[in-house]
Amino acid sequence: QVQLVESGGGLVQAGGSLRLSCAASGLTFSSSPMGWFRQAPGKERAFVAAISRSGNYTDYADSLKGRFTISRDNAKNTVYLQMNILQPEDTAVYYCVAGRPLGPMPSRELLYISRGQGTQVTVSS
Repeated sequence: QVQLVESGGGLVQAGGSLRLSCAASGLTFSSSPMGWFRQAPGKERAFVAAISRSGNYTDYADSLKGRFTISRDNAKNTVYLQMNILQPEDTAVYYCVAGRPLGPMPSRELLYISRGQGTQVTVSS
């Protein structure tokens, strides 16, 4: 079955950076659009970023454009999320998601078919 394993989370000071990784297995990675969601304490899970199968197209939550960058390496079956100028409001559990093979980028909950266990990102002020 599909496995998505996130890594790279941790504690960082405001203004710092982190890069999350998501190693995927059990799917044809190059056929799968990928994405990231996050869930802050007491809030619903929210879209962060998505990337097409080839990596040529990306989509971001409006509030995160310019600070977050999603990328992928199809040779390594891995998707990344580079997060810069982190703020305390970025504190959340970050989840890697896989979209339907040959389907649209997973920019909404209904558009992904698998989700990882998540990695905690905590930004201190």
